[in-house]
Amino acid sequence: MKPLNPSAPPVQVLSQVLDAGWRAAAYCLHPRVIGWSLLPLLLAAGLSFGLLWWLWEPAVTAVRGQMESWLIVDALLRWLDGLGASGFRSVLAPLIVVAISLPLVMALSLLLVAALMTPALTRLVAERRFAILERKRGGSLLGGLAWGLGSTLLALMGLLVSMPFWLIPPVVLVLPPLIWGWLSYRVFAYDVLAEHASVDERRALLRQQRWPLLGIGVVCGYLGAAPSLIFAFGALNLIMAPLLMPIAIWLYMLVFAFAALWFAHFSLGALAQMRGQPLEASVRDLGEPQLPLM
Repeated sequence: MKPLNPSAPPVQVLSQVLDAGWRAAAYCLHPRVIGWSLLPLLLAAGLSFGLLWWLWEPAVTAVRGQMESWLIVDALLRWLDGLGASGFRSVLAPLIVVAISLPLVMALSLLLVAALMTPALTRLVAERRFAILERKRGGSLLGGLAWGLGSTLLALMGLLVSMPFWLIPPVVLVLPPLIWGWLSYRVFAYDVLAEHASVDERRALLRQQRWPLLGIGVVCGYLGAAPSLIFAFGALNLIMAPLLMPIAIWLYMLVFAFAALWFAHFSLGALAQMRGQPLEASVRDLGEPQLPLM
């Protein structure tokens, strides 16, 4: 594998990103990865289901009452009733509650994967591919939690501020995935390097590989939007949101576990090359094809 550097040809960088991506997808099938996903999945699903079960009806009622108090919204709903679209009134309040809940659930899923799964996933990748990579421990669990919480608050603020622009069709297809991609890049890039990189190495690597890492994050941001489609297939799905939310959370966990593995494969490879060390690619028990590393 040729050294990664800021001036590397785009084709070479893309090849390295894709190499890390297919390895991450294969690792998602590993029994240890599946087992590690159970605890954050149960925590997130249980918490979200409990809150929605108890707060769903009060939240929908509160939103419906608030909408009726807004003269412009009430006039719009009356106009839609006159056009025969009275059904829209019944789904608008649940739609707003789901739209508010999903970013919070998604952020909770990301933070749980980062805190409970990413260290173990990174160790798995290191054991198999980077066994000789020295651990300089430039990060910590508390540092990662603080970094993740701060980044998540910034991302949620960005989503909140940008919501009015989502009414413009091209914006809603671009801006939210970009924000989630930025958040994934910030959180997972720190966590996967916390054990092996020094503080200076982490800063240098994040600076040199900013665009490949951000690109990985954006792809994962688009994948993270997929679970939201569960609620896009009719009013019944919105009404059944407390029951469907655990399914969405499971999909979020899968996406973020894949993201953590993708960042781990790429970032640890970049770190090894930055130190000028040879790589050990071990794929013996996953059945991955032995491809030449580039």
